Amino acid sequence: MNAPAGGDADAVARWFHRLENGALICVLAAMAVVPLAEVALRRFNASIVGAAALVQHFTLIAGMLGGAIAARENRLLSLSNLTSILGGRGRWLAVCLSHGVAAGLSAVLCVASYHYVVETTPADRVLAYGISYRVFKMCMPVGFGLIAVRLVWHGAAGWRGRAAALALAAGVFWLGAQPPIDPAHLRWIALGMLGVVTVLGAPIFVTLGGAALILFWSEGRPATLVPLEHYDLTVNPVLPSLPLFTLAGYILAEGGASKRLVRLFEIWLGRLRGGPAIVTALVCAFFTSFTGASGVTILALGGLLLPVLLAARYSEKDALGLLTGAGALGLLFPPCLPLILYAIIAQQTIANLELPAGAVVADVSINQMFLGGVGPGMLLLAMTAWWGVRRGPRVETRGGPFDWKAGWAAVWAAKWELMLPVVALVTLFSGLATPVEAAAVSALYAFVSEVLVHRDLSLRRDVPRVMVECGLLIGGVLLILGVAMGLTKYLIFADVPTLALEGIQKWVHSKWMFLLLLNVLLLVVGCLMDIYSAIIVVVPLIVPMGVAFGVDSVHLGIVFMANLQLGYLTPPVGMNLFLASYRFGKPMGYITRAVLPILAIQAVAVLLVTYVPPLTTWLPRLLK
Repeated sequence: MNAPAGGDADAVARWFHRLENGALICVLAAMAVVPLAEVALRRFNASIVGAAALVQHFTLIAGMLGGAIAARENRLLSLSNLTSILGGRGRWLAVCLSHGVAAGLSAVLCVASYHYVVETTPADRVLAYGISYRVFKMCMPVGFGLIAVRLVWHGAAGWRGRAAALALAAGVFWLGAQPPIDPAHLRWIALGMLGVVTVLGAPIFVTLGGAALILFWSEGRPATLVPLEHYDLTVNPVLPSLPLFTLAGYILAEGGASKRLVRLFEIWLGRLRGGPAIVTALVCAFFTSFTGASGVTILALGGLLLPVLLAARYSEKDALGLLTGAGALGLLFPPCLPLILYAIIAQQTIANLELPAGAVVADVSINQMFLGGVGPGMLLLAMTAWWGVRRGPRVETRGGPFDWKAGWAAVWAAKWELMLPVVALVTLFSGLATPVEAAAVSALYAFVSEVLVHRDLSLRRDVPRVMVECGLLIGGVLLILGVAMGLTKYLIFADVPTLALEGIQKWVHSKWMFLLLLNVLLLVVGCLMDIYSAIIVVVPLIVPMGVAFGVDSVHLGIVFMANLQLGYLTPPVGMNLFLASYRFGKPMGYITRAVLPILAIQAVAVLLVTYVPPLTTWLPRLLK
C-alpha cells in the first residue's frame, strides 16, 4: 500500500485509515489461521512454535487497533446520550469538556503503558521467531496515544473547539504529573469531575480506567498498574475465543443467513397463531448467541423482521416491543461472548480466594457456563415467545395443507446455518480442540458458508468491511475490560470484597435472602453499567459472597447473566432501547412503553432461574 506522495492532509488520513483497517484484518485473520493450523498439525504430532502465545498477543493488538478505529469513527461506547439531547452551545460545551478530559486520561494511560513496557519487559525476551514481547506490548502506548489524539479531534467540529479540548487534555495530564497539592486531598474532587464528564458523554473505558488511575494516584501507587492489568487480561489463554466467535456471528449477520433462517421458521411455524413471534424470538436468539451483541441483532434483523410481524397484524407497539426484547435472548446460549468473559473473570477470582482447608468450589469453566445457560436460556426464550403468541391475532387463518416440499426445501437452504451451533459445540465439548480452536473452526465454517458456498459476501469488498466492523466492536469491548481490571485490582488492594462480604454476612444469614438482594443489586447495576463493565467490576465482588453462602458457582454466574440481560431493556439507559429507537426512528418514550410487558415477562423468568437452581445445574452435572 503506497503512501500518498503529495501533502494533501485528507489523502494522508485516508491512507493511514486504510493501513489501520488492513492491519486489523490481518491480525484477525492470523488469530483464526494459527489455531486452525494447530488443529491440522496435531494429527502429525507437530505444532507451531509459541502458537498459543502468538494468538494471545494478536488479541492484544486487535483490541488496541479496534479501540483506535472505534475512536477514529467516534464510536467508543458511552454510558450517557446527553449530547444527543442537548443542542447549540450546550452540546458544544458538553462534547468539548467530556472529550478533553477523556483525551487527557488516555494520554496518561499512553505514558503509563510506555513505562510499563520499557521498565518490565526486557528487549531481548523473545516470544517466538525472534520477535520480542516488547514489540507486541508497544501496541498499548501507541493505541492509547491514537485514542487520545482522536478524542481531541472529535472534541469539536472547528479548530477553536479542538484547541480548547487539547488545552483541557493537557491540563488533566499536567495535574496528574505535577499535582499542586497532595493527591489524597484531590481524590473526591477528581472522582466528582470524572462523574460529570461521564454524564456528559465520556467513553466508558475513560470512566473505569480514569477511576482506577485517580484511586491509585491518590494513594501514591504507580499508574503502570492499570496497563499491567490490561495486558494480563487481554493475553488470557481463553480470551481469543471471544473475538473469533464474534467474527463468526458477524459474518452470518452480514450475509444471507438471516433471510434463510427467517424463511425456514416462517414456513414451519408461520401457520401457527403467533408463529411470526416465535420466528422473531428464535432468529434473534440464534444471532445474539454468536455475535454476543444484542444491538447488532436489532440493527441487522430489525428491518427484516418488523415487516413480518406487521404483516401478521401485530400492532406496531407490540412488534417493536417484541423485537427490542428478543434482541438479548441469546446471551445465555453458547457460545455467547459474555458467558466466556464471565467464566474467565470468575476463574481468576476463585483462584485468588483463601479457601479453608479441604474446601471445594464448583468448576466454573467456559464449558460449564455454556451448559448452565441452556435451561435458563430456553425458559426466557419460551416465555418471550409465549407473550408474542398471546399478543398475536386470534383468527386461526393458515388455510390449506402444509407444503412439505417447500418446508424441506427451506431446511435444505438453511442447512449450513443450522449446522453451525452443532459444529461449534461438538468441537468444543468433544475434547478435540481448545475453546480458542473451536472458535476458529466456527469462524472458518461461517466464512465458508457465506463467502464460498452461498456467495452472499464478496471476498474483496464485503469480508474486509465485516472484519473491520467486528474488530471495532471487539476493540471497544476489550478497551473497557482491560482498564476496568485496573479498577478491580484497586478494589482488591483496598480489601473491598472482604469488607463487603463481612457486611453482608452481618445482616444476611440465608442463601435465598442473599440471592434476593443480589437480584436487586444486579438490576440497579444493569441500569447503570453495560454488561462487560459489570462483569469486570462486579464479579470479583459477588463470587466470594456466593462461595460463602454456598451458591453453586455456575448457578451464580447464570443468575448474574440473566439479571444483566434485563439491563439491556431497563429504562432509562438500557442499550437496546437506544438502539431500537435509532433503528426504527421512534422516540425513546414510545420504545420504552412498548418493551415494558416483555421486561415484566423476562423478570419473572429471571426470578425462576434464581430460585429454581436445577434449571441451571442439571445439565452441567449430567454431562460433567
